[in-house]
Amino acid sequence: MITTDRLSAFDRVLCTIPFKGQVLHSMTAFWMYLLRHIIPNHMVNVPDPNVVIASQCEPLQVEFVVRGYLTGSTSTSIWTAYARGDETFCGHLLPNGMRKHGRLNKPIVTPSTKAKTGAHDVSLSGEELIQRGLISGSDFGYLENRALALYAAGVEHCAQRGLILVDTKYEFGRTPDGELLLIDEVHTPDSSRFWETVDYEARFAAGEDPRALDKEYARMWLTKECGFKGDGPIPEIPDEVRMETARRYIAAYERIVGAPFIPETSEPLARIKANLASA
Repeated sequence: MITTDRLSAFDRVLCTIPFKGQVLHSMTAFWMYLLRHIIPNHMVNVPDPNVVIASQCEPLQVEFVVRGYLTGSTSTSIWTAYARGDETFCGHLLPNGMRKHGRLNKPIVTPSTKAKTGAHDVSLSGEELIQRGLISGSDFGYLENRALALYAAGVEHCAQRGLILVDTKYEFGRTPDGELLLIDEVHTPDSSRFWETVDYEARFAAGEDPRALDKEYARMWLTKECGFKGDGPIPEIPDEVRMETARRYIAAYERIVGAPFIPETSEPLARIKANLASA
């Protein structure tokens, strides 16, 4: 599997971000090694900065989203639902009187369907997913438990690095012999939100957005500057926005992994072919 530099948001591929593929791939490899005691994963070998050799799986048609805070900017976010007056979200009763970016009483799993390319994911309760036949009750119960355990471990590790793991998504797949594995990416700036711990409380008290190290920066730029939330033509994203997004991705990598990000700048296709041949 090859991780590219393409950036997607609002269920659309928007542009490329320099070295994004290498950052996400390396972070995922770090997390999968760190969290392998919680649930097995698909990682077999990492022969290249953009490539993982993985166990073959049939992906489940459900994404397990874990949220610890009331936030978001997309039409499917928990904050959007709360702001329009929804009292529940994916089967969870939400407290009254909360503000944007506030911490929930406890982390919750808010699963969604995996939409086909060009379509939008739909957030549903576990009960609704089971009723639709998208997942069995036993698989949902097991993976909900594992998703919360993965999130708790991620929160603890990030806290040691001065970061808040706000929310994230996990994907799982089934091997031909029936084993459930963690697949795709884990705790990256693409699949997760990270906020700076040091001034979160002060900024929250002042009604300001937290300082983020994830792709929410690009999403918010599109929303505020272009009014874009996924429908219609994709606006042109200027280089300075792409560069700032890359800077935040790299900063998240270095904080979480605890090592400098050293990019591989050789021509990618020839390098990947050579590394796969050696592997």
